[in-house]
Amino acid sequence: MNGMGDVRLTLYQQELLGLADGSVVSRGAQESRWQQFWRRVRTRKQLLELSDEQLRDIGISREQARIEAMRPFWRC
Repeated sequence: MNGMGDVRLTLYQQELLGLADGSVVSRGAQESRWQQFWRRVRTRKQLLELSDEQLRDIGISREQARIEAMRPFWRC
């Protein structure tokens, strides 16, 4: 990860998928189940790797990051 740019891209990916007319394509329509699984595994692991400063920047505590990272992959 390259710092906050990557964190924002991960956290706001849904906004980045917005279409020109303002509608948003659901993530499920774009990703297969395997892609969703691997994205969740990857982003939850990345949460654990963030520094305390980066966690403060995105407004979550170390404990909240740990809880999110430990969620089962089948839960959004």
